[in-house]
Amino acid sequence: MSRKWHSVSKACANIALAKYWGKVDVLLNLPAVPSISMTLDGLVTETKLRVDPSLDTDVVELDGRVATPAEAKRVVALLDDIRRRAKRKEFAHVVSANRFPTAAGLASSASGFAALAAAADRGYQLGASERVLSAVARQASASAARSIYGGFVELPAGKPGKKSLAAKPIAPADHWDLRIVVAQAAKGPKKVGSTEGMERSRHTSPFYDAWVEKAPAITKTIRTALKKRDLDTLGAAMEQSTMAFHSCAMTASPGILYWQPATIAALHTVRALRDDRGISVWATMDAGPHVKALCHADDARKVRRALRETPGVLETLVAAPGPGVSVR
Repeated sequence: MSRKWHSVSKACANIALAKYWGKVDVLLNLPAVPSISMTLDGLVTETKLRVDPSLDTDVVELDGRVATPAEAKRVVALLDDIRRRAKRKEFAHVVSANRFPTAAGLASSASGFAALAAAADRGYQLGASERVLSAVARQASASAARSIYGGFVELPAGKPGKKSLAAKPIAPADHWDLRIVVAQAAKGPKKVGSTEGMERSRHTSPFYDAWVEKAPAITKTIRTALKKRDLDTLGAAMEQSTMAFHSCAMTASPGILYWQPATIAALHTVRALRDDRGISVWATMDAGPHVKALCHADDARKVRRALRETPGVLETLVAAPGPGVSVR
């Protein structure tokens, strides 16, 4: 038989402006709060898939190595979902590679599972809609639901038992010429994964219930500011969302501290740019040590220079609003 790949997909990571932290249903991977994100051009996962009747199990390779059983489990679960929908049984060979650090708080699972959903859909000839692919990807990684779409995207909060929850686009990539400047504060994967951190926060943090109650209002503020292109209002709400969810993590038992010294230094750099130099730049973070600074495109060079010169920052990169998933 031919060894040709049946599909090759690409998906971009996304950074949440209104943060997602906590699950209302762990088994179905349903988020407890709504979230809004910006898909990032350049932070790309490429996934190749071949349906192979000669295989007696799925073969999964990630970043040039065979996936661990834990990593493969979520991949196989997504493939099983696509096979069930397509009424197919053949196993697949999957090769996926990130063009940015994996499992380090840069949303590699978001781009990875969005790319996998699209590749599997094409490989098994399902022909699902973007909404269905978003719901499929969400079951593997809630953030992946947003990476199916380009530009600015919202994932509503889930309701127990509602398997079909999907993200929805708010505005296209050209709606607003913003930039995210990423300041990498450490190397290597984070020690506490997002799911573990969310569950520990839900069960033990005294701040968790307040976070879940407040998050929808913060998301509404961000959604409105995004549509109006009001960066100062959006940025202030985004920073509040970031600090609120990290407060849940820090006050869990045992506490989860994703921050490194360079994280704090980068946050101070962002505030100094805003307070001392009048630049509209605002910080956000995911479950990891890296700081992402949101600013207008015209200010990105100045923001990047300041973050690059911040003690402890290892690398910086700049990303514009990016496209949705693609497949061939």
